[in-house]
Amino acid sequence: MLADLPDHPAVAAVLAEAADVLQLRTADMDTPSRLRSTVWVQLCLLTAGVAMARCLEAEGGRADAVAGLSIGAYAAAVSAGVLSFADALSLVRQRGNLMEQAFPNGYGMTAILGLERARLEPLVAQVHAQQTPVYLANFNAPTQIVIAGSIPAMAAVAALALAAGAQAARPVAIHVPSHCALLDDAAAELATAMADVSLSPPRMRYFSASLARELRDPRRIADDLARNMAVPVRWHDTMLLAYANARAWWSKRRRPMC
Repeated sequence: MLADLPDHPAVAAVLAEAADVLQLRTADMDTPSRLRSTVWVQLCLLTAGVAMARCLEAEGGRADAVAGLSIGAYAAAVSAGVLSFADALSLVRQRGNLMEQAFPNGYGMTAILGLERARLEPLVAQVHAQQTPVYLANFNAPTQIVIAGSIPAMAAVAALALAAGAQAARPVAIHVPSHCALLDDAAAELATAMADVSLSPPRMRYFSASLARELRDPRRIADDLARNMAVPVRWHDTMLLAYANARAWWSKRRRPMC
């Protein structure tokens, strides 16, 4: 994903900083072998997100607000000036390591397409147990919901969902159970590391995809970033919030002066 970024000075500067912080050439960061690890997937997604944001800004595409889905929240926080790119790289490397160490195999995520939450939630509850943990994880759209948990539990939910009329149940190329309570301990450990990071107030509106609300206090944003691996992503609600704010902004801008 890094090799396909635009040939632009802003992108080159981000890639150079990532290489310096991580002590690895960017050409070696997103190889097929490295991307089998969630650590490098997350680091590459962060780097690509920051690079594209800075490229767009350099070309005049100035943002009024930012939001990020899962690891994208870190790129959003960097773009809003809440934390430095170097600190974000260090935190994301630790985030990925914590997640991978907690669940090295046997777990993951599955996208269920075509069922709304009210119909999928009882199916998850029917399967979830101590030996077969499974959770609702990402609410990407009304009928695109991702579940997380053990592979057998997800397979059981997928079978129930298809029998209930789901269009598809597709395993996601993620080998950890993100955005659920299974990662509570890992999130708590990351929060401890986050306490030592220098923070600044956001220079643009920052929408938390975990809370589907705007956050302004940099410490609350940091807490949100640390916790986001262990709580569901409310992406659809966050996009509705962003849309409502954009409409309100345009309404004020176009209101005739008296």
